[in-house]
Amino acid sequence: MRVIVTGGAGFLGTLLCRRLLAGPVPIGGAAPAEVRRLTVVDLVAPADDVGVDPRVEHVEGELSRTLGDEADAVFHLAGVVSGAAEADFDAGMHTNLDGTRAVLEYARGHATPPVLVFTSSLAVFGSDPAIGPVGPVDDDTLPRPQSSYGIQKFVGEQLVADYTRKGFVRGRSVRLMTVSVRPGRPNAAASSFLSSIVREPLAGERAVCPAPPDMPVALSSPDRTLEGILRAAEVDDATWGSRTAMNLPALTTTPREMVAALDRVAGAGTSDLVDWVEDPAVVAIVGSWPPSFDTPRAHALGLTADASYDDVVRAYRDRHT
Repeated sequence: MRVIVTGGAGFLGTLLCRRLLAGPVPIGGAAPAEVRRLTVVDLVAPADDVGVDPRVEHVEGELSRTLGDEADAVFHLAGVVSGAAEADFDAGMHTNLDGTRAVLEYARGHATPPVLVFTSSLAVFGSDPAIGPVGPVDDDTLPRPQSSYGIQKFVGEQLVADYTRKGFVRGRSVRLMTVSVRPGRPNAAASSFLSSIVREPLAGERAVCPAPPDMPVALSSPDRTLEGILRAAEVDDATWGSRTAMNLPALTTTPREMVAALDRVAGAGTSDLVDWVEDPAVVAIVGSWPPSFDTPRAHALGLTADASYDDVVRAYRDRHT
């Protein structure tokens, strides 16, 4: 079986590649099978432990480049993140929209339509100034993106749905929650602080929280997020159901509750390393995203939210510190 992962050198992409290489995986309702060839498409090389595997090939550069022979499954994770897409409109459109179209056109050329998993985002929902704040989101809530990134992801969802309707791909779009805690350094995502206010204090470093302490947010741990991506690829078309994107389950919390969990796990006073300096630009983006989700469709596939943020912090501490 051949699998392609765009953005495969990123954090989630690396986790996904490791799982795909670790053992048999079911794709599209078929019996579990070994990945014989894994193509990692990214601007940078994959992680060392992934890159040394003889089954792995690295395609560097634009998503419009040829991806070679047909694949059984394509995981499209590559993209310009929220804050960067807002700051550089052209870069966001080129990667998030044109790049998605290029991946879909590649898949369209297959004799047998591949399973294609597209990672969308909760950023497709937003607080329309003419309507007001978003209430609890369910599987039928109308997306109203309020950022370039959200618009680009929503258009990508619609493209995946139409290519699926036409029989070009077996598409599954999953809307990811903000992933916390991510290892490494902060990136250009507007929501990056939702990892740094835990990650940096655990390393004895200061961090800035640019949001109000009681601003509600929707989060998912790396483990739960990866589980959702893989589950979307595993099921058959009938079990997947609607071509509409599926919201993954979310843990609703606040920055204040997050740093309280940090203190419970790492010791009282750890959160003293967090500086609270509000940034209106960040709040305008992240604060427009809905914090509460009702996800019966995901639950029907066996997916659940993290039980508590304490568990999320503990898992990160045990693996990365």
